[in-house]
Amino acid sequence: MSGIPRPSFGIMTAPSQVGYDDLVRVWREADEVPEIEHAWLFDHLMPIFGDPQGPVFEGWTLLAALAAQTRRLRLGVMVTSNRFRAPAHLAKIATTVDVVSGGRLDFGIGVGSRPHPPEARREYPAHGLPFLEPARAVESLAEACTVIRRLWTADEPFDFHGTHHRLTGAFARPRPVQRPHPPILVGGRSSATLRVAAVHADVWNVPGGDIDDVVRRSALLDRYCADIGRDPASIVRSIHLPVDTGRPGAVRDAVGEALEAGFRHVVLGLPAPFPEGIARWAAEEVIRPSAG
Repeated sequence: MSGIPRPSFGIMTAPSQVGYDDLVRVWREADEVPEIEHAWLFDHLMPIFGDPQGPVFEGWTLLAALAAQTRRLRLGVMVTSNRFRAPAHLAKIATTVDVVSGGRLDFGIGVGSRPHPPEARREYPAHGLPFLEPARAVESLAEACTVIRRLWTADEPFDFHGTHHRLTGAFARPRPVQRPHPPILVGGRSSATLRVAAVHADVWNVPGGDIDDVVRRSALLDRYCADIGRDPASIVRSIHLPVDTGRPGAVRDAVGEALEAGFRHVVLGLPAPFPEGIARWAAEEVIRPSAG
């Protein structure tokens, strides 16, 4: 058992149907709770729950603000929609957050919103964005990961001529604080996305719910790593689990199942609006009992 890495726990605060002051309050509180090691936002441009015309903040802008409001937490967007921003632009945004945070960014990226729920699909026409169909979107994600990593590490300008992304004279300064670059978290459960994770991910994240399916997806990732000669153990397994403050025992049980299945990076999705003391509640009622 001593060879098994200890679990790390974080929180997710969906920046929707809440105010900025509420988000700052929760993140500052979490920053003072040692058991909480990382904090995350989501990447949607319109609400996907609650009032469909309610407020939602842009994830990366908000992440930069919260980076400046905290000192210890690792932080990220779980996960960035590759459909929203060109990869070179995203690389620059992420570098800025890594610099603002003093090197605390975990770079989360995925294909982007699926057609379901329909609330997510409406984001695209509402913002004048094309919605790539799944196969093309995964191809675009793979190219984006290649471009972003190269922008973070290249010493000289370069050209990239892919199917979905074309860059001429690409060059990025400053570089991220973290070297060679921030950890890359790829989120998603489809087999095509898992192939991208096998190549590019330091961390792979999947939404919880059906633990048997999650275990099967993790085994599939193992197989894809073996296909390309990569040690599957080099990719940390991450899972997002929703929190119901009225059923702490059920949350602890879900965490226990995930840990038993080999997921060592656990993200607790906090309910909005965020109750007072929710970060300390998560530590006392879920993390400490589960880690112990």
